[in-house]
Amino acid sequence: MRSFTLVIISSLLLKQMSIILADVGTASSYGPPYIPTACDGNRRQQFPPGNIFVAVNEGLWDNGAACGRRYRIRCISGINKPCKVGSSIDVKVVDKITCTRSSCHQTFHMSTEAFAAISRFPNANINVEYIQI
Repeated sequence: MRSFTLVIISSLLLKQMSIILADVGTASSYGPPYIPTACDGNRRQQFPPGNIFVAVNEGLWDNGAACGRRYRIRCISGINKPCKVGSSIDVKVVDKITCTRSSCHQTFHMSTEAFAAISRFPNANINVEYIQI
């Protein structure tokens, strides 16, 4: 019984540590067309089931090494309380954010489907917590 209790306590501590290790950034939604991408060009097979993917900013892009990385993203705040309570989503990197005046400050551009999983408003700009998984 004692070892079972230790396992539960250990798992709770690990969960709390992942929150501590998370980074904070911003995210917005972007819609089709999603191809070509900087990772795999016109290959439709690059997209995970349900179109749960993101484009990342220059800081996360890492000269293309970010292709295929996975992140857990959680909405933490925004104007008019856009976050769906308790929601997070695991996404795959398939592209690099093409910097325009309005997009340069974003950490993630999330596919419409991925963004809808954590935000109540499709055109919101949100603050997120994220960790590579």
